[in-house]
Amino acid sequence: MSGRTIATGLVVSALVATLAALLLPVQLFGETASAASSAPSFDDDGGGTVNTRYGPLTALDRDFVRKVRLAGLWEMPAGRQAQERGTTAAVRTAGNHLVAGHTELDRLAVNAGRALNIPLPNQPNDDQQSWLSQMNAAQGKDFAPVFAELLRRAHGKVFALIALVRDQTENTMVRALATRTNAVVLDHITVLENTGQVDFDTLYSS
Repeated sequence: MSGRTIATGLVVSALVATLAALLLPVQLFGETASAASSAPSFDDDGGGTVNTRYGPLTALDRDFVRKVRLAGLWEMPAGRQAQERGTTAAVRTAGNHLVAGHTELDRLAVNAGRALNIPLPNQPNDDQQSWLSQMNAAQGKDFAPVFAELLRRAHGKVFALIALVRDQTENTMVRALATRTNAVVLDHITVLENTGQVDFDTLYSS
């Protein structure tokens, strides 16, 4: 076998090994490359991109600000329920964090809405009202698992959108909101899991 053939073989082997190394993290997380690269969906209001004093404002940016506002409209009442109805310190602590975190985020979202001329909702949507109704109907020991699972599921689903906005936005006000929202949502995920009431086997089964 010639030296050139050996060298060619080594190069091909190196390329194959590099490709395998790049794909391995994706495979370890149970996703295909295409699934890992797919972006979370958002509601396009059809307004396109507009210029503001804080930088370009896209449909994705506007949808994110609205969703932060919407989150507070149901998660603050949910947190107050946990404060009042929680039978363990961990559930009451989760309630405290939800109220404090979404009070702050709601203020930031409202300020962003005013500065960027984004109309914001003033009441929870149909799904969120349904979740609040489920918590209202849960009695005694049934409250904690309903509360923890509904809130943990909602926070988990919004995580991908926060990351996308933080990565892509060129608007400084939206970027600051995304940065703070990321920290608050991670805190809420943590305290909800600390209640011991989150069933990971059924978390996204419905």
